[in-house]
Amino acid sequence: MEDGTVLAQLMEQARGDGASVGTLRAIAEESGELGARRALARLGLEDVSAAKDMAELRELLGAWRDAKKSAVKAAFGSFGRMLAALVLVGLAVKLGFPGWLK
Repeated sequence: MEDGTVLAQLMEQARGDGASVGTLRAIAEESGELGARRALARLGLEDVSAAKDMAELRELLGAWRDAKKSAVKAAFGSFGRMLAALVLVGLAVKLGFPGWLK
C-alpha cells in the first residue's frame, strides 16, 4: 500500500471515532513536518547554511562526474591511438618498410 492510502484510511477511522477531518489533516501535516525536521537534523542539515552546503555538494558531485567522464574519454582516446599506431607499425613491417630505410 502507498503511504497516502494508509494515512487516508487512518484518518477515516479516526473520523469515525469522532475526530474532525480538518483536525486530522492538521495532525498529519504537523507530524510530517516534525519527521522531516528530525530527518534533516540526523543528517546534520538543520542549520541555516544547509541549503548552501547542499548546493556546494551538488556542484562538487557534478564536477566529479565531469572529471570521471573526461578521464574515461581520454583513456579510450589514448587506447585508440595506441591501437592505430600498432596497426601502422604492423603494416609497415608486413610491407617491408624496414627494407626501405636501408
